Amino acid sequence: MGRFGLNRAAPAPPPVEVGEAAPAAPLPAAAPPEPAPVFTTADSHMLQVKMKLHARLIDELDLSKLEKLDEAELRRQVMTLVGDFARAERLVLNAGELEQLGSSVYDEMTGLGPIEPLLKDDSINDILINGPFQIYVERRGELELSPIQFRDNDHLLRIINRIVAGVGRRIDESSPMVDARLADGSRVNAAIAPITIDGACVSIRKFSKRPYTLEKLVEVGAMPACVAEFLHGAVRARVSTVISGGTGSGKTTLLNALSAAISHKERLITIEDAAELQMQQPHVVRMETRPPNIEGKGEIRQRELVKNALRMRPDRVILGEVRGEEAFDMLQAMNTGHEGSMATIHANTPRDAITRLEQMVAMSGMRLPPEAVRGQIASAVGMIVQVMRLSDGKRRLMAVSEITGMEGQVVQMQDIFVFQRTHTTADGAVHGEFRATGLRPRCLDEMVRRGVGYDTANFDPNRVLG
Repeated sequence: MGRFGLNRAAPAPPPVEVGEAAPAAPLPAAAPPEPAPVFTTADSHMLQVKMKLHARLIDELDLSKLEKLDEAELRRQVMTLVGDFARAERLVLNAGELEQLGSSVYDEMTGLGPIEPLLKDDSINDILINGPFQIYVERRGELELSPIQFRDNDHLLRIINRIVAGVGRRIDESSPMVDARLADGSRVNAAIAPITIDGACVSIRKFSKRPYTLEKLVEVGAMPACVAEFLHGAVRARVSTVISGGTGSGKTTLLNALSAAISHKERLITIEDAAELQMQQPHVVRMETRPPNIEGKGEIRQRELVKNALRMRPDRVILGEVRGEEAFDMLQAMNTGHEGSMATIHANTPRDAITRLEQMVAMSGMRLPPEAVRGQIASAVGMIVQVMRLSDGKRRLMAVSEITGMEGQVVQMQDIFVFQRTHTTADGAVHGEFRATGLRPRCLDEMVRRGVGYDTANFDPNRVLG
């Protein structure tokens, strides 16, 4: 067992004389435009070959029998037909190129076509499709243009429809936006005409096949071991936690890692717009919202799911993301015997997270006075964990803040640990250090009562943590 109970300055310008015209400051050199990808005639020809071969296979294979074949047998039949096609068309291909052609056609038939290799590439975190001819990928926090393309917009639309049909959703002109997910939990957002101008757009947020643990997050430098140990202990001690951060900052990854601290004896209910949480407990009920049907009826929102979850005898409720009126019901749950519940929220700072919670409670139409809403927040939420994706692409924990109660009409909060940025090197890498603020968290007493030990020397503000 591991430590957390898991498997382990520029020079000043010269003075200017009185009456002398100040020298014009040199204009900064314009950044060279990003070169467009070069696609050769051979690339275009091979794409046409793949499409022609795909159409022929659809005609020659008995589609009614495809579902009965296992993957190996289906791939073998496809490769046989690909070889026959290559000989008939007199394609000059070596064994490796023939194998690659067969794999791409197989992906077109059973997977997601051209982007299937990107989905299998573990170094890629995001796939961003801006129309059929422009696909960006994110590696190590930086975007790069991929040489992969779709044949045309209809080809891209066919792949989008294959994705959304797999989760019982739809996308068309009357409903041109959709949130969906892949079989491995990767999150998908798609938008098509008439709201997109240059073809359909798709954003895919991939998730690791092996969920990140706290130990792995420590290893990659997202936080020091002593901070991870404190978070693990707080979750074990049922401190209700909100993880705050911007888009792509690692909120869901951290929530998945922290969930490993929850006892396997507890009953968890997860509520999400598109199911992507990877809980590691055996007793988990997963719930997902539903969009309205073509008549505009049948929508099931997160608020209804939270209300229903409270009737299902949960020990903890886990919200994938709080973004609207369900915030009120989440606070009610945290205040009525479901301590240790967790959620994520979009906000730039812990204080902003509290403000956003206030605004979302107001969306519920309960007409509560502001001081009552703040009182609910102060008594329900124990800890806010702030994460951020820095300018160098690395995702770091920025602050662990504890809500300590109310003073007048203000929710009181104290930082326990913070990441202080010190400098940025010439290659863009952001450097800094983790330190404690010196304040002893109130939840430490609850941790002790529940048998969770922690070294209080880590709260020394004079020590650099990590």
